[in-house]
Amino acid sequence: MASENKDITVFDDPINYNVTHPFQHKWTLWFDNPGKKANLQSWGQHLKEVVSVDTVEEFWGVYNNVVKVDRLDISSNYHLFKQGVRPEWEDSANANGGKFSIQFPRNRTAEAINDYWLQTMLAMVGEQFHAEDEICGAVVSVRKVFFRIALWIKSSDDMTKIQTIGQQLKDFLKVPPNIAVEFAPHGDGKGQSRMTI
Repeated sequence: MASENKDITVFDDPINYNVTHPFQHKWTLWFDNPGKKANLQSWGQHLKEVVSVDTVEEFWGVYNNVVKVDRLDISSNYHLFKQGVRPEWEDSANANGGKFSIQFPRNRTAEAINDYWLQTMLAMVGEQFHAEDEICGAVVSVRKVFFRIALWIKSSDDMTKIQTIGQQLKDFLKVPPNIAVEFAPHGDGKGQSRMTI
């Protein structure tokens, strides 16, 4: 009887194993494609919650079955945020925070954007940032002449922490030296200024 409850790994049975590898947090994938006619009031109506994952296996199951970034329509966005955090400035987890933004020219990063987005997600779900508790989520945006990756954090008042997270993001993605990583508080609020990492 006790053996029926035993965890079976891929080493025991490559087809019928039951072991999963949980994340520290549950993550929710969102999608929107508001098109050219969207405004700030209607933007939230276009935002759709796709799926939440809390294990390595679920993450790869989703990643391998969604459209890759380079194949999305212009104006589309994927958002991967900790469960319970909406990818909106107004969400209480984001309200006092900001975002790191990296713009990649489409004509030079067409397929590379898929890897940049994957590495961003893996750094988040794998808890690779030193200030992991600061990470709210990330967004990848498809625009006519560029792709943008944005990493959102929950506070924008500790410049040392911001510098560290920004440098780690740069390192994780191996951002070329000619591409800037910029940080801006959400809504440019509270008199805080933008900075380049």
